[in-house]
Amino acid sequence: MEQYDPYARIEQVYEFAIPARQKPVRLDVFITNAIEHATRSKVQRAISDGAVTVNGAVEKANYVLKPGDSIRVTTHRPPPLMLVPQNIPLNVLYEDDVLMVIDKQAGLLAHPGVGNRTGTLVNAVLWHLGQREAIELEDVEGDDEDEASSYDEAAIMRSDAVRPGIVHRLDRDTTGVVVIGKEYRTTHHLTRQFAERTVDREYAALVWGIVGPDHGVVTGNIATSTRNHKLKAVVERGGKEAKTEFVVLERYRCASLVRLKLHTGRTHQIRVHMSSKRHPVVGDPDYGGRDTVLPTIHHAYRREAQLALGAIQRQALHARSLGFTHPLTLERMHFETPMPADMQAAVDVLRSAALDDALAG
Repeated sequence: MEQYDPYARIEQVYEFAIPARQKPVRLDVFITNAIEHATRSKVQRAISDGAVTVNGAVEKANYVLKPGDSIRVTTHRPPPLMLVPQNIPLNVLYEDDVLMVIDKQAGLLAHPGVGNRTGTLVNAVLWHLGQREAIELEDVEGDDEDEASSYDEAAIMRSDAVRPGIVHRLDRDTTGVVVIGKEYRTTHHLTRQFAERTVDREYAALVWGIVGPDHGVVTGNIATSTRNHKLKAVVERGGKEAKTEFVVLERYRCASLVRLKLHTGRTHQIRVHMSSKRHPVVGDPDYGGRDTVLPTIHHAYRREAQLALGAIQRQALHARSLGFTHPLTLERMHFETPMPADMQAAVDVLRSAALDDALAG
């Protein structure tokens, strides 16, 4: 097998000759209709980038085609998705013939996508299960990276060759307990437990500000943000129902340590919900928990806030425990892990400052 470059782009050229009886039509409209999976926005972008020529010259999207015109479209598509087993260390908490439970480290995505085809949890688990040869999946449609990422995920889920079932995901920089099915029936059973909300999940998070009540519930439907399609937001209309329960464990001078329980499982749910209540997760660059938060903190506490941010280069969010029913034995299983070192260091900074303040008082 040739050396696999997971990020190489494959050039594909389309050529069209406009027939004598062709009715007047715009260049972008013609190409959109002529190429499968093309969209008007993609075609217009390709035209503006000079990837489309008419009679050897670059034309505008509104150019009206004439009989005899010759069109050449050059595209660059992602290569077919291949899953490459990689010897990435995993902290395995439990393992048997049908499932495994790990304590996921920060920086590890759940599965490959166009922009991240290696270095993921799937790559690591394949190696752990003894797979050494790369697994080729069905081709990826489309040339847009975000769209192709969804095709990648669908390809992984449909492939009989892929054994590890990533039942639930943690964000790349969220640490903690993850359960993985080793075969379809186990994965299906575990997935159903998550869908039916019979799984117990608790997180620990360090959030900015003094959270008022000792216990509370945050609700608010979550949808894709209109400002950034890669992020989520609480919306008044539409979206998906989301519910997060919290208990305050400790309060510091400018932050709080909370335990959170998910009653639903939306993408970025904790990060979005806490940010919506003006308590963004410490270190979260996407939802107001990093650099943008410092000017809002009282100047007397700003130094310790900066030190806390220096201790952790990600969101201070940890999936501390997970409980589920074993698909075969029907035994109720529970796993719990302590906060990782970087998150503990940020807590220690804030805890020490709060203690000094108390002693001084």
